[in-house]
Amino acid sequence: MKKVFITTAAFLSLSAYGFAQNVNKLIDQADVTRIIKTLSADDMQGRATFTPGIEKAAQFIEGEYKKAGLKPLKGNKDYRQNFTMVRSTPVSLKVSINGKTIAADSAFASAAESFTWAGDKDVQVVVVGPDKDFRTEYRKAFKAGTKTLLLVDPKFSSLFGRIKSYIGSGSTNFKGKVKQPIVFVSGKFDATTTFDVNCEVSSKELPLFNVAGIIPGKTKPDEYVVFSGHYDHLGIIKPDKPGVTDSIANGADDDASGTTAVLSLAKYYKKLNNNARTLIFVAFTAEEIGEYGSQYFATQVNPDKVVAMFNIEMIGKASKFGTNSAFITGFDRSDFGTILQKNLKGTAFKFYPDPYPDQDLFYRSDNASLAAVGVPAHTISTDQIDIDKLYHTVGDDFNSLNVNNITSTIRAIALSSRTIVSGKDTPKRVPKLDE
Repeated sequence: MKKVFITTAAFLSLSAYGFAQNVNKLIDQADVTRIIKTLSADDMQGRATFTPGIEKAAQFIEGEYKKAGLKPLKGNKDYRQNFTMVRSTPVSLKVSINGKTIAADSAFASAAESFTWAGDKDVQVVVVGPDKDFRTEYRKAFKAGTKTLLLVDPKFSSLFGRIKSYIGSGSTNFKGKVKQPIVFVSGKFDATTTFDVNCEVSSKELPLFNVAGIIPGKTKPDEYVVFSGHYDHLGIIKPDKPGVTDSIANGADDDASGTTAVLSLAKYYKKLNNNARTLIFVAFTAEEIGEYGSQYFATQVNPDKVVAMFNIEMIGKASKFGTNSAFITGFDRSDFGTILQKNLKGTAFKFYPDPYPDQDLFYRSDNASLAAVGVPAHTISTDQIDIDKLYHTVGDDFNSLNVNNITSTIRAIALSSRTIVSGKDTPKRVPKLDE
């Protein structure tokens, strides 16, 4: 495990703007440590959607909003933005390929309804060979929205098992919106001449909730700036290494770090109490199972009134650019990043464009739903996604974090957002997806 750094993150130079010089005092590293340690503790049980762990996390976040003095969103009686979704759980799955029955532990399905395939011609058969990227292929399958039989090489058995533990346990959909099923099978298949699949699914409508609070704007209350992160994670999963008994996916970096930033920024701006625009602070649910919390949130706000969205995802360790740095997804789609960097003049911190363009990160996080309708909604991260071995494992716990990095990044976001919050700067809109 990496050593946890708890020294003060003092990156500001004496040339920084006056009121910003006290950011180190207003965003206290000890408080940052307390928040992220609480959210990623074992008693949160990995904060999986629909579990007691995520309820406990929601109550903690509500308590922090209340102590800070935030108000609920308009129309909500408290900090919870409630909605429901249909949870579909596989009851049984039988798969045979080329006449051979597949073992139960070598197959799982993502399905909203019971279904039967008998060599159906509209089923896309995708072979994930040892030379391919399994994560990329299954994301393509979900994005395609077609019936898919995914044949996965045994090389990916460890990853297959981890994905099965959270995707294979059930799927979630908005009521009336049913996605096409995807069947995952582990094994080597030279050719697929025939296949038969029978899947029985039970469904139940269940409650979900984002946790959101606002600080009303002083002079431009009908213009919104959103600060967000997701507070859910994977919950209890299959240990990813032989001999490992820990089964709690604590999600310290993903995304207790982002949620910690949201809470810290809420406290910071409430203390300043000088925001021209209305500030919305929201912890999204169900990101890990389909970004459903942010999708629902996007239907509840007028996108024309949202001038910017700061989505914060995985800031727990130094970025590939080194300390005092972070990257912004979709940097070239608006002048959001340029404005942020301008506001950091006189500090050692720098924002960079997303260094992983092949990962399509701009549309893979909770900023996507608002970005799709033209909002300058960007994700800020420091994750070295190409080499992060703790991502979606039980190793993503508090002891793996660099708290100094988290604190310095939160302070940088606080300083860099100030002219957007004050109404001085308005980022350009991003192109809508349907344009």
